[in-house]
Amino acid sequence: MILVTGGLGFIGSHAVVALQEKGHQVLIVDDLSNSSIEVLKGIETASGIRPLFVELNLQNSTAVAELFQQHSITGIIHFAAYKAVGESVQKPVAYYQNNLGSLLNLLAEVEKADAPIPFIFSSSCTVYGEATELPITENAPVQPAMSPYGNTKQIGEEILVDAVNAFEGFRVISLRYFNPIGAHPSIAIGELPLGKPQNLVPFITQTAAGLYPKLTVFGNDYPTPDGTNVRDYIHVVDLAEAHVVALERILEQKSANAYEVFNLGTGKGSSVLEVIESFERVSGQKLPYEIGPRREGDVVAAYADTTKANTVLGWKTSCSLDEAIASAWEWEQKVRKVL
Repeated sequence: MILVTGGLGFIGSHAVVALQEKGHQVLIVDDLSNSSIEVLKGIETASGIRPLFVELNLQNSTAVAELFQQHSITGIIHFAAYKAVGESVQKPVAYYQNNLGSLLNLLAEVEKADAPIPFIFSSSCTVYGEATELPITENAPVQPAMSPYGNTKQIGEEILVDAVNAFEGFRVISLRYFNPIGAHPSIAIGELPLGKPQNLVPFITQTAAGLYPKLTVFGNDYPTPDGTNVRDYIHVVDLAEAHVVALERILEQKSANAYEVFNLGTGKGSSVLEVIESFERVSGQKLPYEIGPRREGDVVAAYADTTKANTVLGWKTSCSLDEAIASAWEWEQKVRKVL
């Protein structure tokens, strides 16, 4: 049984579908603080299988211990975390309590287990901060975090390294994501942020759907080709499949080291204006937007060197930016019932 924490979230739900398609039994744990129980139906529609689900807050150590007593868990993919960079600046204590507390409670149970439990950690390219060289390789120095959210990912990785050194046979892969976007081809699951979106693509699609009068582009004076921030946008289905590959790498005892790190991206940077142009291209409509001031915590540019994931994991992306944006727009139209 593979435990997927935060499995009703955007990336988690797609990973559950990918796991089930490869024949893995899945147990989802989610506290529904930033997700909806309706996603469970979407997962069933997309994969044909309804996974086990337990509503649980991973900060509750007693409840986590009971979960491990009740289920035979043979692998963990840990998504559950607060994830908004801006919000983390305003609520640092909540971010440290949730993101690190949940990880520590899981590791306390891993330490007690009779056999090592493979662990896949949902990390982030935010650990690189403002990278000194592009594209970013896994050997790039981890820079001082620019937000409490980014710091929880850095500290999380440090905790896992210590656990690997302490727990006999324990193996971990940290996957450092760049910018996941898009929706499952079935359009049964997709990105559905609660409240105002913190990420570019859902803000674009929600603006196009009429929820907001216009999109604000945060700064056009960055040292990039068109002055706007550059990011590596990866289709969430490609990202989800990498988690299955990583988990099976440990299960099949193919890991080169007890602790491994892989960047997950496309290897190509796209600016904010290029993403807007992609949306206009695939949707056939103009998007209203304005240029605003820079946003605190935003790095200039970040895109991945994916050589290690391509060669060592044997994984690579297959979806283009336009395909990802088109699926995100199709999902938005379904959710809003926009004609």
